[in-house]
Amino acid sequence: MAPPLRTARGRPRRAVVAALLGVLTLAVSGCAGAGSLGAAEGVRTITIAIVSNPQMEDAIDLSPRFEAENPGIRLQFVSLSENEARAKITASVATGGGEFDAVMISNYETPQWARNGWLVDLDPLMAATPGYDQADFIPAVREALSGPDGHMYSAPFYGESSFLMYRKDLLAQAGLTMPARPTWPQVAGLAAQLDDDAGGMAGICLRGTPGWGEVMAPLDTVINAYGGRWFDMGWNATLDSPQVAEATRFYVDLVRQHGEPGAASAGFSECGTQFSQGNAAMWYDATVAASLVENPEESKVAGKVGYVPAPTAPSGRPSQWLYSWSLAIPKTTAKEPGQVEATWKFLAWMTSKPYQQLVGRELGWSQVPPGARQSTYRIPQYIEASAAYAPLTLAAISSADQSTPTAQPVPYTGLQFVGIPEFQDLGTRVSQQISAAIAGQKSVDEALEQSQQYATTVGESYQQEGAQQ
Repeated sequence: MAPPLRTARGRPRRAVVAALLGVLTLAVSGCAGAGSLGAAEGVRTITIAIVSNPQMEDAIDLSPRFEAENPGIRLQFVSLSENEARAKITASVATGGGEFDAVMISNYETPQWARNGWLVDLDPLMAATPGYDQADFIPAVREALSGPDGHMYSAPFYGESSFLMYRKDLLAQAGLTMPARPTWPQVAGLAAQLDDDAGGMAGICLRGTPGWGEVMAPLDTVINAYGGRWFDMGWNATLDSPQVAEATRFYVDLVRQHGEPGAASAGFSECGTQFSQGNAAMWYDATVAASLVENPEESKVAGKVGYVPAPTAPSGRPSQWLYSWSLAIPKTTAKEPGQVEATWKFLAWMTSKPYQQLVGRELGWSQVPPGARQSTYRIPQYIEASAAYAPLTLAAISSADQSTPTAQPVPYTGLQFVGIPEFQDLGTRVSQQISAAIAGQKSVDEALEQSQQYATTVGESYQQEGAQQ
C-alpha cells in the first residue's frame, strides 16, 4: 500500500508541490544544465525538456533547420516519456532548479504555475514577434493556457480532444454499423462482437497503465459522462459515489473483457501501436492519434479508419477532453541575460504557422500538429489529407468546456484532470488503484475505497483552508 497522502495547504505553493513530488524522487541531475555554459564561444545553448510523442520527435528531427537559420543558437533536447516528463519537469520548475530553458507542459500546469509566478509571461514576446499571430490560436486552447491575468504563459504546440476511432472494414465485414454518436454501452456491444482472441484482434484498446495522464485521462471522461465527480462543492470526496462506481466498473470490465492484451501496462503509445498495426478494432483516445493512424509509412490501417465523437453515457452526456501540449519558459531562464529571448525564438519557431507548412512539405500533411491554430484548418493540403478527422477534431476542441466537466457543479476545472496542485500526486495514486483492478489484482470496489481515502485527505485540506478564511 502506498504511504498516506499528505498536504500542506498553509505553506507556499512551491513547498506544496515539492512535498507532493517527494515520493517520486525523480532527480533531474542526469540532465545537462540550461544556458550557454560550455557552448562554443558566441553560441548559446537552449535546453528543452520535451515529451517523446511522435509530433515532438518530428520537431526534433526538423530542428536543424532552426539552427541553420539561427547559427548563434544550439538546441539540446531532453526527450522524456509522458509520466517521466511530468515528474521531472514539475520537480525542476517547482524547486527553481533551472535545468531547462524551456519545458513542455499542458493546460493542467500552465494556469497553476502562472499563478505561482514560475513562468515567463509570453504575451509581450508574442506581440513583439512579427507574424506570430497569437489571435490565431483556437480560443478554447488559448484560454486554457492563460493565467489569471488573461495572458498566455505557454504556447500550444498541438491541441487535442478525444474521439473514437474504428476499423470501417471490420465493421462492414461483420455487418455492423457505428452510430453517428455512440453511447458507451453501444461501444461495448460492438467490442464484444469484434473481439477475436484467436485472430489476435482486440475489440477495443483503452489505456490501463498508471498515470494521471494515462489511464485517468480516458477514465475521467467516462466518469464525467456518467455524472461522477471527484469532489462536491464542499470539497467532500465523491469517488465512492454510485456514478463513479458505475463508470469505473464499466471501463474496467470493458478493457478486461474485450481490450488489448496486457492492458494494465498499455498507454497511449502502446494502444497506438496495437491499433495502427491492425490488432484492435476500436480505440478511444486523443484526437491527435489520427496523424499516427493515417500515416501510411507507420500504420497498416491508414485509410481504413472511421471517426466519431467521444462516446456518451446512456443519458447522452458527452465525454470528450481538452488538452494541449505546450511550451513554456521557466522564470529561472531569465537569470542569464538574453536567454529568455533566445529561448522564445525557438518556441516561436516550433509553434508558428511556417512550422506547420514545413511539417506538411517535409513529412506529409497528415503529420501537421493539429488543434492549436485555426489557420491550420484552412490549409488546402491539410484539409484534403485530414478530411476524415479534422472537422471532428476542431469541433470537439472548440466545444470542450473545462469549467463544467460533469452534470453536477464542482469546485475545480478540468475534463480529464482536476485542476489543483495536489492532483499530480492524487491522480497518480488513484490511477495505480485502477490499473491494479484492470490487472485483476483487486476489485473495482477495493480500488475505489482506497481512492476515496486519498481524495478525502486532499478535500479536507481545502475544507480547512476555507474555514480559516
